[in-house]
Amino acid sequence: MEKKAIVLSSGGIDSTTAMAIAKDEGYRIYSLSFDYGQRHGVELQAAARGAAA
Repeated sequence: MEKKAIVLSSGGIDSTTAMAIAKDEGYRIYSLSFDYGQRHGVELQAAARGAAA
């Protein structure tokens, strides 16, 4: 059975590190981030880059 993980991703160092650890441990990653209308476009772009890596 495939191991799966949902990572709530802010684009910051903590969520990016959690994603990398889960990936290294063999999990298929599902990254979840929210655009809630605030000024955090840079963080969303970082989260997308982390998910693509």
